[in-house]
Amino acid sequence: MKNSPTSQHKDWHDRWQSGRIGFHQSDFHPSLLTYWPDFSLQKNSAVLVPLCGKTLDMIWLAEQCHAVIGVELSEIAAKDFFTENSISYDISTAGQFKKYQGGGITILVGDFFDLTSADIPNVKAVYDRAAIIALPVEMRQKYVRHLQSILVEDSQILLITLAYDQSQMDGPPFSVTSDEVENAFGSWCDITELDTSSPEDFRGIEAVECVYGMRVKNELCRVD
Repeated sequence: MKNSPTSQHKDWHDRWQSGRIGFHQSDFHPSLLTYWPDFSLQKNSAVLVPLCGKTLDMIWLAEQCHAVIGVELSEIAAKDFFTENSISYDISTAGQFKKYQGGGITILVGDFFDLTSADIPNVKAVYDRAAIIALPVEMRQKYVRHLQSILVEDSQILLITLAYDQSQMDGPPFSVTSDEVENAFGSWCDITELDTSSPEDFRGIEAVECVYGMRVKNELCRVD
C-alpha cells in the first residue's frame, strides 16, 4: 500500500539519499522566532522536535538554552545536521534509537512511533513545523495519538501547518486544515490560533500557513 508505514519509510529514505528535500529551509522559521518566546519556558527545559530532518530551527532552540531532542528516521539527515553546522557529536545507543548528540542537541535516529515517555523525561514543549504535514491522514491520526501518550500535563506545542486544496496536489506536504487540528488536538489540548497567512503561491496552487499554540490539558479536563 502506498501509504503504509513501510512504504512511507522507504520514500523518506529515498528522499534523503537522492537529495529531494525541498522542505528543508536555509534559515530559522519566522513563526518560531515570533511565537516561541510567548511560551516562557524555563531555561534547560527540553524541547521535542518530531521528524526533525536537519532543520536549523534546532540550533535556534538550543541558543535559547533548551535541551533539544529531535527524532528523525534518516541517519543521513542526522549526520548532515551536525557536519554541515560544524557541531562535534558523539554516537551511542538509546533504547530503540541511535543517538547523535552534540552542542546541546540530540537527534534520535529511528521510528518516531518507537519513542516512549521514558526517552523524553524532561520534555516540556514540542515544536512541529514539518512533521504532521509530512504524513498522510491515517498516519497523522496515529502521530497525534502517540504525542498524546508521551506528553505530560501542561506541555506546550507550537504547530505550523499548511492548508490547500488537496485535490490539486499530492503530498507531502499534506494539507492540514484548522478543522482537522481541532478534531485531533481539541480533546486533550487547549488550542490558540496564533496566525494565518494570506494565500500564497505554493507549487502553483494557493496555500495558507497556520500557526497554533497549544497546552496539554490535565487529565480531568480531557474529553474521551
